[in-house]
Amino acid sequence: MTDDSGALAVQIARLYYHQGLTTDAIARELGLSRPKVSRLLTLARRTGLVEIRIHDPQAQPQSLEAQLRERYPSLTAHVVGVPPGSMDAVWLERVAVASARVLDTLLRPRQVVGLAWGNTVDAVSRVLTPRHVAELEFVQLNGSAHARDFMSGFVTDTITRFAQNYSARAHLFPVPTFFDDPATKAAMWRERSVRHVVDLQERADVLLYSVGTPDPRAPSYVHVGGYLDPVDQQGLHDQGVAGDIATVFYRGDGSFADIPINARASGPDLSLTTRVTHAVCVVSGLAKVEALRGALNGGLMNTLVVDETTARELLRT
Repeated sequence: MTDDSGALAVQIARLYYHQGLTTDAIARELGLSRPKVSRLLTLARRTGLVEIRIHDPQAQPQSLEAQLRERYPSLTAHVVGVPPGSMDAVWLERVAVASARVLDTLLRPRQVVGLAWGNTVDAVSRVLTPRHVAELEFVQLNGSAHARDFMSGFVTDTITRFAQNYSARAHLFPVPTFFDDPATKAAMWRERSVRHVVDLQERADVLLYSVGTPDPRAPSYVHVGGYLDPVDQQGLHDQGVAGDIATVFYRGDGSFADIPINARASGPDLSLTTRVTHAVCVVSGLAKVEALRGALNGGLMNTLVVDETTARELLRT
């Protein structure tokens, strides 16, 4: 979208939404064709120049957003309505669509976007609206450990799907999720090819990620994919770990210092989430409530997209 088309889209949106003019009336006033007016209205909605919200006094999402802002003043919350009695898969689908729209409003030319792979971010990658953003770069935040992950394409496909959608460049991170020895990680981080990716991560303007959980109702990929042995699992339990972001673990209070396995993890220092302009966390499902609460306690996000059922349970205590 050029500056001229953006300005014209805003002008048309004001006439349509604020002054109540029809597309025919706007076309006559501005000397445009009606199809062009309709296209620019669509452009305004798709690019976030116009955000349509339905304020239904019978609905809960807006009330839940207000409660989240009150409890976590620095948080921008987007609570997504879900059909009563619907299944978790429906919640994830709705949250993924809403997250794709939120991300689309944040992207600007020449930004760097950090992505933490996982089922939730993969779901977002599948519902993106194609758009060209000049000189945009997507960088993988954490490595993938097993050969089968490279063979299946789960991780690489997620990252490249984002890049292809925005005509952007993808920077993959082909290192283990967890090293056997912290010294091996330190040596690897001195390699120029790895250092290039790590430097990009640290320059990120936007992060998109979810929270992983050890909850047996819906354990995250890192807990069921063979990444952690029984000794690792016991160590996480002893440390009071509530969840992980980009396979870096944190406790129920949001602290992450001195958790031994983090010294071997390929994910970034979680202080990165407090330094970037937009740290967008996407959460769906009751099994993630405690992991989400811990991340919020630690201020490990500034933007949250969450389904209303999970938000309601989060606020219950």
